[in-house]
Amino acid sequence: MINDADAFLRNILLTVKTIAMVGASDKETRPSYVVFSYLLARGYQVIGVNPSLAGKSVHGAAFFKTLADVPQPIDMVDIFRNSKVAGGVVDEALALDPRPQVIWMQLGVRDDAAAARARALGVEVVMNRCPKIEYERLAILKA
Repeated sequence: MINDADAFLRNILLTVKTIAMVGASDKETRPSYVVFSYLLARGYQVIGVNPSLAGKSVHGAAFFKTLADVPQPIDMVDIFRNSKVAGGVVDEALALDPRPQVIWMQLGVRDDAAAARARALGVEVVMNRCPKIEYERLAILKA
């Protein structure tokens, strides 16, 4: 039986199309690389945000220095940085026009104050979870 939290996560993973991953890596041994590759393989448009990789690409997906440099609307911002800097990333995401629908903070990443700022503006927030793990756990199939 699916609970409300699972329904919430499933809805996010079924409706977002474009994901900007802040802290994405081009190193195959990094968890962010694994998740980046996984989401690409599941049909999402994944955009890397990492100042040291700006102008490069991984699996054909472009990397940008900042969220503001991404030249298209972003449905979800996936934060693969530590909790200390997550609030700043959330604020950068909230400054986008249009705003993303979802802010997703990876496993171990939590900032309740930043989450409250996002929710106050109508942005959904997920903290301390991984979209790859949730995708697999919820057995989501994308058409």
